[in-house]
Amino acid sequence: MTDSVSATGGTGSKTSRRGFLVKSGVAAGALTGLAGCSSVMGSSDGAETVTMLLTPDNPSDVRRRYEPMHNLIEGEVDGVEVETQVPQDYSAIRPALKSEQAEIGMDDITLISNPDLMDVYGTAVTGGSAFYFSVMLTNPDSNIQQRTDVEGETMAFADRLSTSGSIFAVYALKQAGLDVGEAPDGDPVDFEGSWSNHEVALEKLGNGEADAATTWGGNGIAHIPSGTEVPDRVDQKSSFLDTMGSESPKFRPFWWSFPIPKQPVYARKTWKSDKKDEIGTVLRNSDKGLIQQYYPEDYDEEELPFTTLAQTSMKEYQPVIKRLDALGIELGE
Repeated sequence: MTDSVSATGGTGSKTSRRGFLVKSGVAAGALTGLAGCSSVMGSSDGAETVTMLLTPDNPSDVRRRYEPMHNLIEGEVDGVEVETQVPQDYSAIRPALKSEQAEIGMDDITLISNPDLMDVYGTAVTGGSAFYFSVMLTNPDSNIQQRTDVEGETMAFADRLSTSGSIFAVYALKQAGLDVGEAPDGDPVDFEGSWSNHEVALEKLGNGEADAATTWGGNGIAHIPSGTEVPDRVDQKSSFLDTMGSESPKFRPFWWSFPIPKQPVYARKTWKSDKKDEIGTVLRNSDKGLIQQYYPEDYDEEELPFTTLAQTSMKEYQPVIKRLDALGIELGE
């Protein structure tokens, strides 16, 4: 195996393990509505059905965001019908791949937990950047000015295994000196925590159920007032700054991560089909002009999570592995 996150797969870098998925009660059939070995079964018209697992979030919203990618694959690869599924949470993804209920996935936690399970197509690029950010937000009139001010407050997170919406944020609070207890696997000590998804985390902040929230830049920046100053690293590498001020309610950022590699897109290694390599080629050769041809009617380009794929290396994902280890998150066999 090589060090590059490309079609040949990732490296053997792994976290320590004590069965997080087993402890969470996730079984191989945890994805509601997934039929086994869909690519072998095929569709009624003879096309090969390829099941693609999207990132856990509101199903209608996330399907809409990935519709251009779905349409691109079906439009550029003959004889393929793409079925998109939205897992209930990140811990359901790897069992679905291992049990051959799905062919394609797109999250770094699953890749890190067992890189030998996947052949990686590349890392998603949007707006010319292969990086994004985790951001902590609060209400404009809040007394929270820095991470230590979260002590004694309520913090809303995304999924427990979300890189930007949980892992980076919990680690950052720990580094600031707060007692995070068993979070994100359990309860924090110095503050209250709730875990859901990116959208719900901001909803809780907006309706007063939380004093602060963490999410990813593509979701949070739109809620930051136009003209808000951001760190240079965000200004240089975020592809979502054009959305600033476009959503309500408005929140104030008080912490930004360093650049995090965007999600890898990968296929399970046991998927034996000529369509597997064809899809990878199409995704890597895509560009803005091509993907625009596959926008559905009234598509919001600012939400696009994929334009093309970049070749990165497992080195870029080492900060994620470091935080998993530091928080005692062991992803199981």
